Amino acid sequence: MQAFAPTTTTLTARALLLDMDGTIVNSDAVVERCWREWAAEHGLDGDAVMKVVHGRQGYATMAVLLPERPMEQNHADNRRMLAAETADVGGVVPVAGAPAFMAALASLPHALVTSADRALAEARMGAAGLPMPEVRVTAESVGASKPDPEGFLKGAAALGFAPADCIVFEDSEAGIAAGKAAGMRVVGVGPRAAAHNPDVHVADLTRIRVEAGENGAVTLHVSA
Repeated sequence: MQAFAPTTTTLTARALLLDMDGTIVNSDAVVERCWREWAAEHGLDGDAVMKVVHGRQGYATMAVLLPERPMEQNHADNRRMLAAETADVGGVVPVAGAPAFMAALASLPHALVTSADRALAEARMGAAGLPMPEVRVTAESVGASKPDPEGFLKGAAALGFAPADCIVFEDSEAGIAAGKAAGMRVVGVGPRAAAHNPDVHVADLTRIRVEAGENGAVTLHVSA
């Protein structure tokens, strides 16, 4: 059988905006534990719940799953869930290739844009052994959850770049939709991303090579 060489796509940007869970941090184990427990408490099918939890803030996920429930109850449950998830870092590890990827970004413009709050982001990044970007947009920073583009637009503004000059790294349907709504190109990471039409898709971050280009540009070599 003939072997085919992997195809390489080259992308150029001024800044990178990184989702956390599922993109640079694999937190699936704790997400499964917490959300399946929540699903059981509310008589919901755990498999159905897991199809919609990724990428959104917890209260927004609850609003999708329990549309008739008052939003204040969703926010109360969300606070409880965040505390539980922050305390539980069992099985939280870096996505394959994330340590080298983050090291390559150390001197380049980048920001974390996550639906986690600050405490949860610090807990998971620390458990995965990844450096926390100086610029981060967490749940406290926005008024609307992904798929709303607010978080990515705020990340671009904080770095001082136009949306068209930024590339988003995302794993979820909500996150990919948010990146596109912000007018940014999207690199989809991991198995969940493939079905949601990112501009480029990779299995993990071992497929990304980062170079500092001329005049401050960031060049990505993406091997599919």
